[in-house]
Amino acid sequence: AVIAALAAHPDARLSAALARPGSDVIGRDAGVQAGVGPLEISISGDLAGADFDVLIDFSRPPAALACVEHCARQGRGGVIGTTGFDAAGRAQIAKASATVPVVFAPNMSVGVNVGLRLVELATRLLDEQFDVEVVEAHHGNKVDAPSGTALALGEAVAQARGRRLEDCAVYGRHGNTGIRPPGSIGFAALRGGDIVGEHTVLFAGPGERVEITHRAWSRAIFARGAVRAARWLAGREAGLYDMQDVLG
Repeated sequence: AVIAALAAHPDARLSAALARPGSDVIGRDAGVQAGVGPLEISISGDLAGADFDVLIDFSRPPAALACVEHCARQGRGGVIGTTGFDAAGRAQIAKASATVPVVFAPNMSVGVNVGLRLVELATRLLDEQFDVEVVEAHHGNKVDAPSGTALALGEAVAQARGRRLEDCAVYGRHGNTGIRPPGSIGFAALRGGDIVGEHTVLFAGPGERVEITHRAWSRAIFARGAVRAARWLAGREAGLYDMQDVLG
């Protein structure tokens, strides 16, 4: 999807394509693999030989961190769309951003990032009589839960209330849980089929309910956002940015 988005962009160009070592796509033409026709760029399993201005990564945390470290050594920018990092991984990305510009966002979709602002606004306008639940659904192959986007939505609520998410988050419920703790932010994660990504923030108040929902039908939305971020990042000063920065 990223390769196809680059091929369609008027002001960006694919210079290298990478897959994990041992992948059966190594050596294939990147454009053919992406369904956009030959680009005369072979997919490689070795980052060392890649020439680029900005690297776009959607992989797993260990690979993403290796990419960030390579960017820092080479003085190149990085766009990180991978999720599931622990605190040490996030700290490693922040350290690299002291040397090079990095866009690090749990979701590259423009629509999701608009949704984050809407959630922040709704939280400020609705008092704590409104209970907040974050519900997300993804395909059965997703390995982290809740999703990075769900956590970002919960973080937006917590910050708007002047609280820390780790102090008020409730991840799933089972058994005799007792009454809902006032001010808590609940999370529920659904996994199945080929769901690209769905997120709902539910504000349940006395006598009424507000829901803010984003549904993704295609991974192309994440790819287009990542390419937009890469183009924005080119030539930018070192620092840690997110999609809110990219969108202004």
